[in-house]
Amino acid sequence: MSFIRNTDLFSIATSGVAASTRLLQTTGNNIANVNTEGYVRERTSLSTPQIGGVEVAYTERVINQFAVNQRRRDLTEVGEWRTYDEKANAIDNLLANEANSISTGLSDFFASVQTAADDPSSLSSRDVVLGEARQLLGQMSTMSDFLRAKEKEVNLEFTSAVNRANSLIEQIGELNKAITFVTSANLKEDPGSLLNERDNAINELAGLLSIEVRDGGNAGGSGLAVNLTTGESLVLEDGDFNILELGSDADLTFKEIQVGTNFTNKGNTSINVLENDLGGVLGGLFRYRDEILGPAQRDLGQLAVAIGDAINSQNRLGMDMDQQLGGDIIALPTFSGLPYTDTPGNLTVEGRFTPGKGAEITDADIKITVTAVNGADQPTEITIEYLEGNGEPKRDATGNPIVLTGITVGAGYNEIQGGIEIEFDPSDTFSVDNEFLLQPTKFAANNIEMATMRPEDLAFALPVRVEPDGENLGDAIVSFTKVTNTTLGTGNDRSAFDGNGGLHDVAGSPSATQGAPVQIVFVSETEFQVLDGENPANVITNVTGVTNYENLLEQAQNSGAAPAWPASFAALDDYPGYDFSLSGIPKPGDSFTIQYNTDGIDDNRNAVIMGGLQEGAFVQLSSESTNQARTFQEAYSSMVGRVGEQSANADITLRASEATLASSEKWFQSVSGVSLDEEAANLVRFQQSYAASAQILRAAQELFDTILAAAR
Repeated sequence: MSFIRNTDLFSIATSGVAASTRLLQTTGNNIANVNTEGYVRERTSLSTPQIGGVEVAYTERVINQFAVNQRRRDLTEVGEWRTYDEKANAIDNLLANEANSISTGLSDFFASVQTAADDPSSLSSRDVVLGEARQLLGQMSTMSDFLRAKEKEVNLEFTSAVNRANSLIEQIGELNKAITFVTSANLKEDPGSLLNERDNAINELAGLLSIEVRDGGNAGGSGLAVNLTTGESLVLEDGDFNILELGSDADLTFKEIQVGTNFTNKGNTSINVLENDLGGVLGGLFRYRDEILGPAQRDLGQLAVAIGDAINSQNRLGMDMDQQLGGDIIALPTFSGLPYTDTPGNLTVEGRFTPGKGAEITDADIKITVTAVNGADQPTEITIEYLEGNGEPKRDATGNPIVLTGITVGAGYNEIQGGIEIEFDPSDTFSVDNEFLLQPTKFAANNIEMATMRPEDLAFALPVRVEPDGENLGDAIVSFTKVTNTTLGTGNDRSAFDGNGGLHDVAGSPSATQGAPVQIVFVSETEFQVLDGENPANVITNVTGVTNYENLLEQAQNSGAAPAWPASFAALDDYPGYDFSLSGIPKPGDSFTIQYNTDGIDDNRNAVIMGGLQEGAFVQLSSESTNQARTFQEAYSSMVGRVGEQSANADITLRASEATLASSEKWFQSVSGVSLDEEAANLVRFQQSYAASAQILRAAQELFDTILAAAR
């Protein structure tokens, strides 16, 4: 009986030494890894078997899953806002830099026009105007180049982040397999190093995109499933995994993210992921592209087109130093339609800006869908959808997508809503459901350029002047002359100018019996006649009941009678394209003659109007045409202010996220981090238990030896 008890004592002592050794090993491992990134402290649990003594029950990591999940979510948040803040600051610094300020360039250009208006015949003053115009376009082009470079940069970062994410996804899948194997072989010990390595990979992945992690249902729950928070699976419990892919549709520079399967013996598929919910570094990159970079590119392009078109439109209404009708000073860019994935890439759709309608241009992209073709496979009807830069639908004031259906198109350029014209290549073969993406303003600021550098081409004079008859008896004088249309040709948009330094006679007029209105003769203070320039002159119309002398030709068109204003004039968009007003009171017989402004190179009337464009509202606020347009300065200030506000908000959000991460990190470390004080105390305690167990073992040995000696 004593022999059995001695054997039990020996077993107790041996198990105590082994358990203490294991405790010391765990403590030593904790101390050795106190500075190891991502290390989770371990704890060895002991249990008492039925036969006495002690045994090691389990060695596990000390971890609080709630703290782990919170830290992971905060890593995602910080990753997203740190990336967004860094990128937003770069654009904000560009726009805020005084050297790059479009506002300064605008002020300098219009100041030069106003200076030149003081001496309109000075070529040197005109040279300064063209130089400032070129400088302004250069500033916009430089800024657009910078934004374009940022687009290329962000696409490279998309690729880098996706490649790293896929590497981590694969690593987590492999670690799942390894952990499952090791755990099944040793149920009494966590594979701590493998688990730490997997946690580190998961945390790094969480910094790249928002994920959810759940325990698997395999052996011991050792496998983890990793999903995007939007639901798509990345890693399965058994180690299989899917991969992230970057795709694009019509615009190859516009990257979209997808999840693709990675199975050897199964059909592979890809599904799109909502970038808005992606989170992490990738989410920050997409947010920056969609909220700051893309809108800035399009707003800058919209501003460039609006400026160029306004200057061109006013210059076309003037007369240059060669005494010709003015032409374009700035060449507005053209653009091409980008075919969507299911549309043949060799089909061509060209686009351009409608002259004179720069104030209708918005920052929208345009999706065109062919809905009907003729026997020659040319489109006859299309549908138009207006899109945000990120591909989402533009919405009207009621929140509905802006879609225009049943739009008829034909050969040549067809004007569509918003100051855009498109042309389908007549040599191509189109079919129903062909889709194209137009990006009118995305690169407009980069591609806009000067159309001329001849100072003589600046049309500072008005092409008409109104001369009172030298024998007029009243005190009426010309107070204002305006020109609204100088278009030549035979279209509905034509004016009364003949292009040869004169106004339409009967032969060139839309009317077969009357030439353009060139003279007004007052019958009384309240009645006047409008005459053409024939000899003898034809009466175009009579106006009675006159109460004011503003816009006399407009009054003639609206209320002329016996005869009425010619229907052939009224049927045109804006004929004759000029008008004038008087101040003072005319007497019966007083007349005023309208004539081409021959030799009027000292005239500065159009230059004054051009200088005043700075205060005009020429930049459309949104796709709602009823909204009040903005001035050039207001539009630029709005763009700068919006980016600045977004940058400031990102900075505030980032700091809040970093504070939250610091708190969750502290919580995690309080549970899973190694405390040297605690481990030192454990070291002393476990050394004492080891020494005590060794003493018991020595006593058991001595007792056993004594019993053996007595038996001899």
